[in-house]
Amino acid sequence: MATFGTLSDRLAETFKNLRKKGTLSASDIDGTVREIRRALIDADVAFDVVKDFTTRIRERALGDEVNKALNPAQQVVQIVNDELIGILGGEQRRLEFAKTPPTVIMLAGLQGAGKTTLAGKLAKWLAKDGHTPLLVACDLQRPNAVTQLGVVAEQADAALFAPEPGNGVGDPVKVAKNSIKHARDKQYDTVIIDTAGRLGVDAELMKQAANIRKAVDPDEVLFVIDAMIGQDAVATAKAFQDGVDFTGVVLSKLDGDARGGAALSVASVTGRPIMFASTGEGLGDFEPFHPDRMARRILDLGDILTLIEQAQQAFDEEEARQVAEKFATDTFTLDDFLKQMQQLRNAGSIKKMMGMLPGMGQMKGQLDNFDEKEIVRTEAIIQSMTRAERTTPKLLNGSRRLRIARGSGTTVTEVNQLVARFEQAAKMMKSVAKGGMPQMPGMGPVPGAHGGSPRKSKKGKKKGGSRSGNPAKRAAENAQLGQPAEKPAGSGFGLGASGATPPSEDELESLQKFLGR
Repeated sequence: MATFGTLSDRLAETFKNLRKKGTLSASDIDGTVREIRRALIDADVAFDVVKDFTTRIRERALGDEVNKALNPAQQVVQIVNDELIGILGGEQRRLEFAKTPPTVIMLAGLQGAGKTTLAGKLAKWLAKDGHTPLLVACDLQRPNAVTQLGVVAEQADAALFAPEPGNGVGDPVKVAKNSIKHARDKQYDTVIIDTAGRLGVDAELMKQAANIRKAVDPDEVLFVIDAMIGQDAVATAKAFQDGVDFTGVVLSKLDGDARGGAALSVASVTGRPIMFASTGEGLGDFEPFHPDRMARRILDLGDILTLIEQAQQAFDEEEARQVAEKFATDTFTLDDFLKQMQQLRNAGSIKKMMGMLPGMGQMKGQLDNFDEKEIVRTEAIIQSMTRAERTTPKLLNGSRRLRIARGSGTTVTEVNQLVARFEQAAKMMKSVAKGGMPQMPGMGPVPGAHGGSPRKSKKGKKKGGSRSGNPAKRAAENAQLGQPAEKPAGSGFGLGASGATPPSEDELESLQKFLGR
């Protein structure tokens, strides 16, 4: 996740220095803790949070659990992971719904925090679970706020209650109160109230928000905060807690490139859980906040569970079963490949999904250069083929490939690359269908999910393996020879692939279910 990119890099460099140490001295630990402290302060995490966090890490790192560990560097990483989960709130907290509908959710926060857009995101997310949300326009101060909420409601396919025009006209407390009766009459089971904000905390803002809260007695009050505002997050959160109080926090703009200290401060300082995160501009870029998963993302250990959940939402279960059968029986075609690519695109940003894999923090350059339009080009190439060519790619001789390139507005080289990718994907998924572990062509096994190191000859080459200088070609040739793929250069924190934290039992169980094994 981009917000924590700089922090992740700093922590990776810090732990990399521990890799070669068989045992850790007190000075090693002190040096590591000192670097962690600097990294967190540079990320705009509140000083008191940093102080408590690093004190706990030092105490645990100097204890027997590290001294007796076979790999002390990994043990320190685990301690940091545990403590990160703690300051992020510990356990996930879900929305609490009213026993008798409607459930009332009030949004509060400063102007510019993203409350209005977030109202639409929350409505869309609730609708996916079968709820019937009603958006209520109580921001009657900001110019065109009511109009903006109307646009967002339409995009989210949600109902809107906006009896007042706004732009300084109307009583927001009265609107909020009347919205509850309207929801009951029209049988909406959830009411989402968008309130006014200010550029800064002031008495008028707090009074209005407090009056709305008193009038509707909401089941949840969500404090929406810009994840990029740094140290100001603490003062703002405290002011809203004192003036209005809130039951949970929503982090908006968590896809930004700032230092992200708000996320690591607000839960610890206020004692209120972070419940949701807004991770992009689209209405679908919204997800429940899991402290353990976020900690793993920060430490570049991957977020397999979220990745699987997003894929499950996009992929049709029956179609996935049919595709799995095709893989196992060698009847997987380019048409099937195209459908899988399109479903993958429907799951969201492929770049973001790839970023959830363990160790991908070290491949930032490749991820940043990844072109999401590649799927559009793939569609054009495959759709320029005849039905026979899609079913039997072996028919694709030179003249046919030239015709396809011209028809799709691409080059013969791009057509060749697509066919090669298709063949590699078919081989990889056939291995999965037969119970093997997936490998990324040219990249070796997924970090943290492979076995021991491959045996090498005296010259350091794999016996009988490819010596091609092209990584993709080398991997493909090794696969044909039945050779194990190369060990990746590294994973989280530069501990080497064998130093990557393996997936948890929950992750493995979810992965097995998703693969239908």
